[in-house]
Amino acid sequence: MADGAHTTLAGGRRHGTAPGPGTPGRRRGALPFAAVAAVFTLAQLVLVRPGLALGWDETVYVSQVATHHPAAFFSAPRSRGVSLLVAPVASWSSSTALLRVYLAVLSGAGLYLGMRAWRGLFPVRVLTTAGAFFATLWVTLFYGPQAMPNYWVAIGALICVGCFLRARRDGSGRAALWGVVAGVALMAWVRPTDAVWVTLPLLVLAVARRHGRMLLALAGGLVAGGGEWVIEAYAWYGGLGARLEEASRVQGGLGLQIAVDDQLRSLGGRALCRPCTGSMPPLVVTLWWFLLPVLALVALAVAVRARRTARTLVPLACAATAALPYLFMIGYAAPRFLQPAYALLAVPVADALWHLARRPDGGWRRVGAPLVALGLAGHLAVQLVVLVYLVDRTAAGREEWARAADALHRLGVRPPCLVTGHEAIPIGYYAGCSSGAIGGNNGNTTAAEILDTARRIPVAAVTGPGGTPPAYARTWSPHRVDDLDIRVASPG
Repeated sequence: MADGAHTTLAGGRRHGTAPGPGTPGRRRGALPFAAVAAVFTLAQLVLVRPGLALGWDETVYVSQVATHHPAAFFSAPRSRGVSLLVAPVASWSSSTALLRVYLAVLSGAGLYLGMRAWRGLFPVRVLTTAGAFFATLWVTLFYGPQAMPNYWVAIGALICVGCFLRARRDGSGRAALWGVVAGVALMAWVRPTDAVWVTLPLLVLAVARRHGRMLLALAGGLVAGGGEWVIEAYAWYGGLGARLEEASRVQGGLGLQIAVDDQLRSLGGRALCRPCTGSMPPLVVTLWWFLLPVLALVALAVAVRARRTARTLVPLACAATAALPYLFMIGYAAPRFLQPAYALLAVPVADALWHLARRPDGGWRRVGAPLVALGLAGHLAVQLVVLVYLVDRTAAGREEWARAADALHRLGVRPPCLVTGHEAIPIGYYAGCSSGAIGGNNGNTTAAEILDTARRIPVAAVTGPGGTPPAYARTWSPHRVDDLDIRVASPG
């Protein structure tokens, strides 16, 4: 079968005939996508708890648009897209549960659109399996209802690459080109550097094939989504190069660094592995990670044999470039960094699984089908166990910030106020205070400015376990809250 032709498409259509827009066939073909998206949304609300308190990064993004909290320091790598994404709720409500429900519904809609972007390129059963595989990864379920960028990069990548392949197949279809623009813009809106890495193979292919419209769509999406980030670079950092250099510093210095083992360690339920030490998780937890490249090669072999190489090779190439900086250029790991790669790998992997389970004549393989079913069931069980463990541990950690904030209120540190020192950003957010640091990745003030602020409003310096209080706070009133040393300066 030639790369642009179809003998049997997803809805059982033959000889490349596709029903027109709005026809019953198209609506029926979209039902499995809607079902997966709905189950994904419900699973988030049941398993991740709408009341799960905001995490460190979330407090930074949400505080930028919340009227009930001072804006936290916004470091160089961050982009305003996530803040704008949560603004419809966070700008008027302080309810974390409402924000979680909003993001769960929004992420479900995003998954639906991501799957629809691939219609006609693979059978519906393959795309439904791909959506279910990506949606049931613990990292996807955990971060779907959170105010974080990586899931949205993944959805943008699905839309962009799917529409790119459709535009390539159909010869510059206008709707598909606009889909490319939208997908790239979404990625660049929430994480500009990730957008560049994901689209790199597409840019190379568009230049090599001299596809001017496609190149314009890719470049237009990058400008539309990342333009504000670039403008900020010149307004606040002295230029794009300076901001990229500062972003590299914040992330520990980008360069040749092997983080593959760090990513493996994080698969056991570590949201952030920095520094990444300790033993590896059990093989049963990481086995799927080793099988992904094997299944990707199987999918590529199937595609080459069926003469439809491009629609499998392109997402594999984009997944590889999306993962490259987080596997070989950074000195720590977080599982969410690889979400765009997982999303793009999901489609070829699902195609490989169906090939292993079913014969070309439509019958089930006697050995392959039970093995695939057993493997998927075990994989789902492992993902849910890791998810439950992570949610419980995360909830306990965030409750410590809430207790510290309550203690600050009892000590008279109430808005307007300032919190400095250990975990000042999340503790300050929970207390309704501004946060400050005189050094490190979030340095935004000086000791002299803190002392000056202490003359006007309540200021608290928080020191973590085993730490030493900062020099400017050593004469302040000391208090012990759990394992934290809190020193309070009253204004005056």
